[in-house]
Amino acid sequence: MTAREATREPLTGTPIFEQGSPESRCVEAPALDVPAVDLDVALGGCVRADAPRLPHVTEVEIARHYERLASANFGVDSGFYPLGSCTMKYNPKVDEWACRLPGFAGLHPYQPESTVQGMLELLWGLQEALAEVAGLPAVTLQPAAGAHGELTGLLAIRAYHTANGDPRRRVLVPDSAHGTNPATVAMCGYEVVQVPSNERGGVDMEALKGLLDTDVAAIMLTNPNTLGLFEENILAITAAVHEVGALAYCDGANLNAILGKTRPGDMGFDALHINVHKTFATPHGGGGPGAGPVAVSSALAPFLPGPVVGRAKDDGFELVTPARSMGRVRSYAGNVGVLVRAYTYIRALGGAGLTDVAEQAVLSANYLKAVLGEVWPPAYDRVCKHEFVLSGGKLRKEHGVRTLDVAKRLLDYGYHPPTVYFPLIVDEAMMIEPTETESKATLDRFADVLITIAGEAADDPDLLHQAPYSTPVRRLDEAAAVKHPDLAWRPREGEGDPA
Repeated sequence: MTAREATREPLTGTPIFEQGSPESRCVEAPALDVPAVDLDVALGGCVRADAPRLPHVTEVEIARHYERLASANFGVDSGFYPLGSCTMKYNPKVDEWACRLPGFAGLHPYQPESTVQGMLELLWGLQEALAEVAGLPAVTLQPAAGAHGELTGLLAIRAYHTANGDPRRRVLVPDSAHGTNPATVAMCGYEVVQVPSNERGGVDMEALKGLLDTDVAAIMLTNPNTLGLFEENILAITAAVHEVGALAYCDGANLNAILGKTRPGDMGFDALHINVHKTFATPHGGGGPGAGPVAVSSALAPFLPGPVVGRAKDDGFELVTPARSMGRVRSYAGNVGVLVRAYTYIRALGGAGLTDVAEQAVLSANYLKAVLGEVWPPAYDRVCKHEFVLSGGKLRKEHGVRTLDVAKRLLDYGYHPPTVYFPLIVDEAMMIEPTETESKATLDRFADVLITIAGEAADDPDLLHQAPYSTPVRRLDEAAAVKHPDLAWRPREGEGDPA
C-alpha cells in the first residue's frame, strides 16, 4: 500500500434517492375507512402540483441506508477520540440500562411529587455527590449543558453583586481559559478582560494584580487550564480576587483530572459548572439535550434557579425554589435522563473509583506526551494533567505542513483528530486528551501514527496537503460549508425522478 492509499475504506454506495423502483413499498397503508376528503380544497389550494422526489424503497433498503450512514460516523464506540478539552471517553452501557428502567423512563415531569419520590431521591443523591466532588454546599441540576451552566453560575454572581448594591462591569478571563468563557461573560452584560499567561503556562500573577479593582465582578478560570496544566498559584489567585470583593468562577471542563485529589471549593472558588458528559461519562448529545449542573458557595445558594430537590418534613423529598432565585433557566428539574446516567456512573465507581479515573487519565496523558516528545515537542515541558498541547510550528516552518494537514491525515488512519488551533496562545496547537478509558496498546498505536505522519510531512508534504483520501467528503471550505450548507439531494443533470 502506498502512502497515498487510504488506510480506511471510503464510504461507498448509491444514494437512497437513486435506489428502488415504483413498485417498491416499505409499508402498505390500510384501506380508507373514513369518508374521502379533497385535500386541495381542505387545505385551501396548498397541495403541491408535483409529487415529492421520494425514493420508492423497501424496509430492508432503508435499514441498509441508515446502517451505511452510521458507519461513516465517528464516536466513542468507534475508536480512539483524543479531542482535547472535550473528554470524549467511553460511556458505560450500565448507565443506559439504568436510565431506561421503567420506573425512571415512564415518569412525567408534572406528576405529583408524592408519585416520583424515587426519582427525587436519586436527584437529591446526585446533588449531594456533586457537592462533595465540588467542595461547595449547594447544587442546581437544571442547566442543560456546560455553557448553559457557565451562564447560570455567572448570572448567580451577577445577582449576588446586584443584591449587595454593588453592580460591577468587568470579568477577568485568562488566555488559557475554556473557549466558551468570553461568550458567557458577554452574554451576562460584562466586559471581558483577558489575563495573560506566564512562561510556565499559568496565570501571570503580576498582570492579574494589575487588573484587579472594585469594578471586577469575577474571574472565570479553568483549572487545570486548557494547556492541561494545574494552576500552581491557585490559592494566591482566588485570595487576590476575593480581596477586591470579586468572586472566583471555575469552569469544570477539566474536572476529570482532579477527581478525588482536590476540590474547586477548597481552592477558593465560589461557583463551578460540572460537565457530566465529560467527567461522569454521559452522552455528549451531539448538540441535543444534556446537563450542566452548577455548584455554588453558601453566599450564592439563594440565587440559584429553581427548583432544586430538598428534604421534606416527612423525610421524603420535594422540589423547592431558593429564596432569591434568578428563576428557571430550563424546564422541569433538568434533563433527568442524563442525570440518571451520571448518578449511575458515580454510584458504580464510588469514591475510590472516581479517584482512579483521575489517576488513570493523568497517567495516560503524561505517557503519551513522553512517547511523542522527541518528534512532537510539547508547548510547555511540565507534568500535565489529563491533556497536553503540542506545537506543530516546527513542521510548518521546515516543511510547510500545518496542524490542519496533520488532523486531516489522521482521518485516513482511522483516528478522530485532536483539537487543533486551541488554545490560541500556542503556535499551530494540537491538544490531545487520551482519557482514562483507553489501553496502553491504543495509545501506542496512536503515537506510532503521529510519528509516521511527521515522517510523511518531511518526505512528501503534498501528501498531507491533499489529505484526507478515505472520507466520504474530502477537504471542505469549512467557513463556506457552515454559512452555506448544501444538504439537499438533487438529481443529476438530465435525470428526472428516481426509478
